[in-house]
Order: sequence, then C-alpha cells, then structure tokens
Amino acid sequence: MCGILAVLGSHDYSPAKRARILELSRRLRHRGPDWSGLFVDEEAGCYLSHERLAIIDPTSGDQPLYNGSKNIVVAVNGEIYNHEALKKSMKEHDYHTHSDCEVIAHLYEDVGEEVVGMLDGMFSFVLVDLRDKSFIAARDPIGITPLYLGWGNDGAVYFASEMKALKDDCERFEIFPPGHIYSSKSGGLRRYFNPPWYSESIIPYTPYDPAVLRVAFEKAVIKRLMTDVPFGVLLSGGLDSSLVATVASRYLNDTEAANVWGAQLHTFSVGLKGSPDLRAAKEVADYLKTNHHEFTFTVQDGLDAISDVIYHTETYDVTTIRASTPMFLMTRKIKALGVKMVLSGEGSDEIFGGYLYFHKAPSKEELHKETLRKIKALYLYDCLRANKSTSAWGLEARVPFLDKDFMTVAMAIDPAEKMIRKDEGRIEKWIMRRAFDTPENPYLPKHILYRQKEQFSDGVGYSWIDGLKAHAAHQVTDRMLKHAKHMYPYNTPNTKEAYFYRMIFEKHFPQESARMTVPGGPSIACSTAAAIAWDKAWADNLDPSGRAALGVHDAAYHPDAPAAQSNHEKGISANNSFSSNPILGNVLKPQGVY
Repeated sequence: MCGILAVLGSHDYSPAKRARILELSRRLRHRGPDWSGLFVDEEAGCYLSHERLAIIDPTSGDQPLYNGSKNIVVAVNGEIYNHEALKKSMKEHDYHTHSDCEVIAHLYEDVGEEVVGMLDGMFSFVLVDLRDKSFIAARDPIGITPLYLGWGNDGAVYFASEMKALKDDCERFEIFPPGHIYSSKSGGLRRYFNPPWYSESIIPYTPYDPAVLRVAFEKAVIKRLMTDVPFGVLLSGGLDSSLVATVASRYLNDTEAANVWGAQLHTFSVGLKGSPDLRAAKEVADYLKTNHHEFTFTVQDGLDAISDVIYHTETYDVTTIRASTPMFLMTRKIKALGVKMVLSGEGSDEIFGGYLYFHKAPSKEELHKETLRKIKALYLYDCLRANKSTSAWGLEARVPFLDKDFMTVAMAIDPAEKMIRKDEGRIEKWIMRRAFDTPENPYLPKHILYRQKEQFSDGVGYSWIDGLKAHAAHQVTDRMLKHAKHMYPYNTPNTKEAYFYRMIFEKHFPQESARMTVPGGPSIACSTAAAIAWDKAWADNLDPSGRAALGVHDAAYHPDAPAAQSNHEKGISANNSFSSNPILGNVLKPQGVY
C-alpha cells in the first residue's frame, strides 16, 4: 500500500506551504517507505504528494504518474489487476514506467471520468487534468483501500489515505465513500459502482453451481499473484485463509512470481501460545507443504501495542481493535523477513453469511439483506483493519474474496443456498466448503474444510479478549463508565473496554470530525444492529466476539444472567480463566477450544 495526500484549490505556494505539505505527507510514510514524490502546479492550484510502497516495477514506478504528454497527473494507492488487458484494448500510448497504476492516466485521456468503472483492482487515487485545471478522486467499489476527504479554511479540498494527514489542517473531514468518484466539474460525489446485486430490494435466484464458484475464486486468487516483490499468505487455519493458501499454492508454479521468488509459498500465522489458530494453521501449512512462519505474542505484548494500533487504524471500534492488534504485531515480523505483500481472507463472511449469528437468520431474504449490509460496511471494519494494520509497517494486503468478478458470481446465487441448516450438515459458508470438497483432488483436509468459524480476535487465543477486558477494568472506574454519556455523547461507550479505547482515540484524534468517522450501534458476534432482532436472547448479551453467539459457538460465553455479565465487565471470565489481578503476562491461563 502507498500513501497519498492531495490539496486542490490552494492559493498558497510559499516555501512554508510546501514544507507543510511534506510534513503532512510524512505522516503517511509508514504506508510507503520506499520513495516520496511531490507534484506542484500553481496554475492548477494543486499539490499531489505520494509515499510509495514499491510492489510492481520497483525501479521506475515512482509516483505521481503521468500520461504521455504529461498534462494528466495521478497519485494512486492500490493495484490495478487488469492493467495489461486495458492496455491491449486502448489506443497506443507512450508509457513512462511499467507500473500497473500508470494506465489510469492514459485511460482517463481516452475516456475521461468513465475510467473508474473500467478498473479491476483495489485503489484510491487523485487525478489532475492540467488541460482544463479539473480533477477527480475515486475509491474502489468496496473500500479495500482507505481515503478521506477534507476541507481547509482557505477553500482548498484535501484528500488523504489516512485522516492523520488531515486532522490538523482541515476544518472538517470525513470518509470518502467506496464506489464513488469526486469530480471538480460537477462539484461533488457520485456513485459509479451499481451492480445488480447491490440493491437490497432484489433477491437473487441463480442456482448454485460448485464448479462455477470454485473457478471464479481461483481466478481471483491467481489474479493477485501479480508481484515483483516477495509475498505470502496470512494463514489462520480457518476456511477462508486456508482456501486462499491452497489455491495460491496450487497455481503459484504457473506465475512469473514463481520464477523470481520460488515455487514454495510462504505462509504466516499469529496467536497466543497454544491458540486454536496456530494449531490449525500449522496443520494446513504441513498439508500444503508451505514455508510456514509462526509468530506468538503475549497478552502484555498486545496491551503495550494498543495505543499504536488505535493511532494507525484510526478507530475506537471494539471488534476492529481486538482483531487489529495481533495483525499489527504479526505484520511487523513479516516485514522484517523482507516480505512486502500478502494475501488475506477478508470478505468471505460478509458474502456467504459466515458469522455465527447467521445461524439464526429467519429467512433467505433476511440473510441476503444482512450480507448486503455487511458488505457495504466492510470499509469501516475488516477492510480498514486489514489495510491499516498491515500498512502500519509497509506491507500490502490483497483480498481475493472481494474481487469484483468473484463477488458478481457469489452474490448472484440464490441466498437459500447460503442458509445454515445444521440438521442437514450445512454449516456456515457451506456452499464455499462444498465447492472445494473435491475428494478426487483435495484442496484441504476434510476437518479443516469444515472447521467452525472463528473470528480472528477469538482464534488467536480466547485469553486475548478476556485479557483486554480485564485490563480495561483496571483503567476505567465504575464512575467513569456511569458518566460516559457526558464525556462522549456521540457513540457513547457502554463497556469499560470500549471506554478505554475511546480515551486513547481521543488523545490521538480529538477533532469532532475524527470521532464521527467511526461507526457505532449494538452488535452480536459482528452483526449489524438489525440482525439482533433475530434472537431475543442476544439483546442481553451484546458483544462483538463470536463467543457471544449463545447456542451456536462451541465455546460460547456462559449465558448466566447478571453474574456472568458483571464478571465480564469487571474483566473476570465467567469460567475463571484468568485472575482478577492486574494483567501482567503470567496471570492468564490458556483456554482450549478442542
């Protein structure tokens, strides 16, 4: 991933302003530590700054990038997987680099603002047309890459990959919505991504074909093996990451990357010592014969990193912070090995109804609507986590499940096929499991292919979340929580853990605009607020952990009444898995899942 900062409509071109732009851009350098570039044009009133993570064409692909005559300039954060196909379909252009992102400038020269709908990839970019002094900014359909939009008191419009580059110089800023383009010609935002499956009023009815789904996913993974640098796969041992790993391993030999970096796939896992994910990941890695790297952390390691995690992820959302911390710690280790790109399994649960609360979906219509709500919110949660946790250390994460073509196939399937029917042996994400259940040429061991869903923050070790709650209980008093609505009237925290994260967030980002970028509302096992109505018992057990799905998760929280809830609020597990003393690394007792 790279970092971009753009200031459009500025009238200040003093040395002090240039220095300020460079200073703000430096706040994004963790995203792109390989090179920095700045384009300035007084007539167009623009500054385009770029912090590069070199993945494709490391030697000559520095940004900003230009069209042949250099009157169109663009700064891009992302990867354009169909850049070669686009080049073949376009008229001839003079290219300055072999960067996949340069095609955007040339394509814009041919088709103008329609360029955004023709790109297949993950991207955020700002493009300036020096011919008429206009500009556009755009973000990929799902929001895999982050982008923020702000306004300065001098009338300038700002765009940045992270809000830390905007928070001190913009009077107001907000999240740039996925699937949208901002055009200076029209003076605002418009949605460009409107596939048929995006409407909640249309229930799809395409019959399920395992082979079609399998081939579509294989293509999505293969597409993301485009790289000029060392890479690997994040492997938790769950279904999603294991499918990514097995497909990548199976087809790696056929790629150019294998000729340069070798045909043995590297895989990476993280967890507390003895955690479910570490055991499962090792088993998958052994089966696939990957070069596997296992990283462990302690609860204290995680607690020490919380402030940095919140600074980099720019959120106070409980689920995101729980899951981002192990990913943040693992990424630092991965980068130390010289790896610059990884594939990851985000998006599957949203597409296929994989979270455990989907067991209670009352109908196929409700299930489909909930998957759409989850997909449309990915940019606030899992996409944000996967991107910013890895970009904190200059690592790029690619997500095959959110491939545009794959989603078209997966979201067209009759949602009745996604319904969970335990009496028929159809557990969550059954259609994806069935698609890769090929005994004649197996992709994965059967018990891995049908392993129960674990949320990442749970799978790294149940003591991790329990430890977070205990630590927060010693940082936040009952009186503080009682008066939370007065301290934080917007998105008022209702647990000590949430209050603890909010305090740290406000230290890093005290602006009103900053706190407004974070979503709120009740959740059960990562559900939207609307899905809580599926089970009356959930209303009294609100927690984003998968273990809150009472009657579904094999290691669910004990559904005891008030005492169990009170204990959790105090940081004491209902099954006494750890001490009530302040968390120090050695007070936790590991919990098993098997």
